[in-house]
Amino acid sequence: MNTAMRGLLRGVIVAALAAALAFGGFALVSWLEGGERQEAGIGEVSIGGPYSLTDQEGRSVTDKDFRGKLQLVYFGFTSCPDICPTALQTVAIALDEMGVAAAEQVVPILITVDPERDTVAAMKEYVQSFHERMVGLTGTPEQIAAVAKSYRVYYQKVKLPNSSLDYSVDHSGFLYLMSRDGKYVAHFRHNATPEEIAKRVKAAL
Repeated sequence: MNTAMRGLLRGVIVAALAAALAFGGFALVSWLEGGERQEAGIGEVSIGGPYSLTDQEGRSVTDKDFRGKLQLVYFGFTSCPDICPTALQTVAIALDEMGVAAAEQVVPILITVDPERDTVAAMKEYVQSFHERMVGLTGTPEQIAAVAKSYRVYYQKVKLPNSSLDYSVDHSGFLYLMSRDGKYVAHFRHNATPEEIAKRVKAAL
């Protein structure tokens, strides 16, 4: 292969990698939307599964501790500047929108994607600022990696060389609605409104 051909091939490969990174989020959306089609009757959706983590009170919990109630599960972290607070505030408003009787049948859950910084104490202070019934779950990096994989959640550290935070965490921003027995029901994008979430949750009760 001559030099010109090698240069052309290298350019194609670089462009393909850039496109893959740029459209990774689109691929994840497409995968989840495919999951919704499966939910409609073309198979079972493989999102969620068994896990063992630690809640904001320092108690060891598993997915089985939330059986019998619907769950709204979000993956984020306490030092997230905007996306996570917005999502959790939306969940809190949705719980209020659906009324006390319905909200009591739902457990809002935040699972951290930054276990190194999100200690039990940090999670407790954070989730309490959104809703008194919100549960915050943390764990070892290995435990978080396992639960994130089971929910098809992407997350990765991003270095911040000029920040006191040292790093941030890039992550997917879907909110998952899980059934009373821990099975996937639906997901919401970051721009879902409290009314949309409340309506879908009430339909699943």
